[in-house]
Amino acid sequence: MSTFKVISFNHQNLPLEKLALLHLSEEVQSTFLSTLKTNFGFDELMLLSTCNRVEFFVCAENRIDKVIVKKILTSLNSNIDEAIIDVLADAVEIHESENAVLHVFEVASSLKSLVVGEREIITQVRKAYEFCNILGLTGDFIRMVVKHTIEAAKDVFTNTEIAKNPVSIVSLAYRQLRDLGIKNDARIVMIGTGETNTTMAGYLKKHKYANFAIFNRTLSNAEKLATQLDAAYFDLKELNNYKKGFDVLITCTGATETIINAQNYTQLLAGDANKKVIIDLALPVDVDNEVLKNNNIHYININSLKTQAEKNLALRHNEIDKCKSIINSQLQLFKSLYNERKIELAFGEIPKQVKAIKDLAINEVFSKEINSLDDKSKEVLDKVLSYVEKKYNAVAMKTAKDVLLNKEQK
Repeated sequence: MSTFKVISFNHQNLPLEKLALLHLSEEVQSTFLSTLKTNFGFDELMLLSTCNRVEFFVCAENRIDKVIVKKILTSLNSNIDEAIIDVLADAVEIHESENAVLHVFEVASSLKSLVVGEREIITQVRKAYEFCNILGLTGDFIRMVVKHTIEAAKDVFTNTEIAKNPVSIVSLAYRQLRDLGIKNDARIVMIGTGETNTTMAGYLKKHKYANFAIFNRTLSNAEKLATQLDAAYFDLKELNNYKKGFDVLITCTGATETIINAQNYTQLLAGDANKKVIIDLALPVDVDNEVLKNNNIHYININSLKTQAEKNLALRHNEIDKCKSIINSQLQLFKSLYNERKIELAFGEIPKQVKAIKDLAINEVFSKEINSLDDKSKEVLDKVLSYVEKKYNAVAMKTAKDVLLNKEQK
């Protein structure tokens, strides 16, 4: 466990626009993470990237300090200004060993989320692991950590009220939209078909909104979401040619530059002067600031939701102590499971060695005596030896675990 570290950049120490500099598309991750693991000599590596945190889970013998962090940041994005790298490195949290595992449990249980109590983080952790596992970046320890992290988070959500009336960033945005009295026949343009907009689409469909136009860089993904909503769909390139107007624009893409600018926004208005609603949940934002300055818009973005998120934290504060108690119990359980796993790995060769001894005894040491036996006797002897082999391995493993547990209790 001592080799496990978490390098955390999060909303508690950095403004969201700075965090946005660290977000990578899955395509870039595929190349960058493999290179990062090799260049820095990490045994295992996983990246967790959400709207309010970017974290590297690392198994490595070498110490992780701010000098290493700066090198990682430079390799991540060579275009980041050196002064910004210094800001990021100064704000980084580095968790190690048991504290690192505890940190991951608290993150997945939403205690460190922008909106405490949001359940989406469990899915994000699981998907991040699956992605990195497919790339061959993770190993046995991170597998164990993530598996037990999900179990710990489920325990928290099941046995506390931390997620009572759950409020995620998406649901916060949706509630603001509903509070504006937007009618069900409103013309809704959605840009991007990732997890955030897909979740938003689910809320809209549930409440009978039905007039959608979906735009996305990958047309097949636009078609997939459009099918769920019975909507029109278009390649993102067609956005500048869209002339049907809109009442609500919802955007969340992974673009590094703004998607909505003064020119195409005027085109999207199609001559309509009524006040519009824009929900921009992208990092960095998708809507150019000039659009907001010069038009009649009710604008909702992640930063505008932070105040409500802080109120949410205050309402659920009484549950945090209960959550931490459950997490601490889960941490103790994980430590026991981890120690048992170490024994299993250490004893992994023993069954092979016992079998080799048995085979040596049968085929060489006592081969002459065994060959003098009749077939029935040989069969009985083989059953006896196999039984002893199996029981010996079980007793050896159990004894080692009992010794370990006794040491832990002392």
